[in-house]
Amino acid sequence: MGVLFLTVVLDLVGFGIVIPLQTFFALQFKATPLQITMLMTCYSLAQFVAAPIWGQLSDRFGRRPMLLASIAMTSVMLAGFASSTSLAMLFVFRTLHGIMTANIPIAQACVADLTTRENRAKGMGMIGAAFGIGFTLGPFIGGEFATDADGAPTLSTPIWIAAGLSVLNFALATLFLPETRPARSPAGDNSTAAGAPAGPHRSIALTAMVDALRHPVVGLCVLLTFVQVFAFSMMESCFTLFAHDVHGLEPKDVGRMFGMVGVVSIVVQGGLIGRLVKRYGERPLVPIGLSLVGVGTALLPSAPIGAPLFIAFGVMGLGQSLVNPSLSALISKSAGVDEQGRTLGAAQSMSALARAFGPAFGGFLYGAAGSGMPFYFSGLLLLSGVALAIPATARASRTAAG
Repeated sequence: MGVLFLTVVLDLVGFGIVIPLQTFFALQFKATPLQITMLMTCYSLAQFVAAPIWGQLSDRFGRRPMLLASIAMTSVMLAGFASSTSLAMLFVFRTLHGIMTANIPIAQACVADLTTRENRAKGMGMIGAAFGIGFTLGPFIGGEFATDADGAPTLSTPIWIAAGLSVLNFALATLFLPETRPARSPAGDNSTAAGAPAGPHRSIALTAMVDALRHPVVGLCVLLTFVQVFAFSMMESCFTLFAHDVHGLEPKDVGRMFGMVGVVSIVVQGGLIGRLVKRYGERPLVPIGLSLVGVGTALLPSAPIGAPLFIAFGVMGLGQSLVNPSLSALISKSAGVDEQGRTLGAAQSMSALARAFGPAFGGFLYGAAGSGMPFYFSGLLLLSGVALAIPATARASRTAAG
């Protein structure tokens, strides 16, 4: 688990470095707000297509070779992004980067391989803590290294650092990451938690997400994942533009604010989530977390620069830290042993689809209805999602208990 944690951390630090920079990269090429947010859309659409494929490949061929392949190609795509000389090149390499970094379902499947059902949420919290570190160190590195000692912009430097981290990650994973996938069960002994055949020889297909949505237990949790990620990605994609246009902030300021989300995530998902789940279970944490993210997001447009803005980001970070590992654990517990990669890949694919449409819709609202509208709409959607969270988590909790 320690080796896996380090692998995911390095992967996500590289991802986090790009967050406060892609808006400023696009502005260099006179991009509109919609074009800027579409950079995240193309990245996430690529992940939507690739996530279930990576997950199913890991079910078939093993976690280790698939994770190594995705990490190796990530460094190449980051180098291409850093070398881009036009908006079109940014879109091409951002899309290819999305395909190669759609490997979180592999890491989640590794966690499922290594943990018991009782410790599943704690294990998924480890992935969440890795996200927290990525969202802390990544945006911070991206922001701090985006200017030189004289204050001149050097936007490509942090991206090259991210590419170098991917090379280091590949080397360490090659040396130390073991295979975690359990041996295949005998034929006829591959049933899911809901009693359906797991189908270890099922062909790789994008129907995995449809199958997950139709699942009587997993479906509602996957749909809730879409709602939550759609709303959060609206905020994530629009805030840098908002900070630049309304407050005149620079990449380092934005990086520090996103880093606040990461700090809270490290604290909560690095240890607190396990104790909370042990005492209360995953079921109540999801609606509570959604409410916190909704409130924090809705406060962003009116929060003054300084402590109030950091507090809003901290509230969002706390809510995200409760929702994400709890939902992942409920989905994992409802899937069979031989379909962890497939099911978690489908959920990750739904997240990627949400991150594709969320930024695009946020960019549209930003230009058509005002700079604050994406945040108000996102907050309202998250608070409305609490109504879906109650039946979704109740059904999954009953299955997990059984």
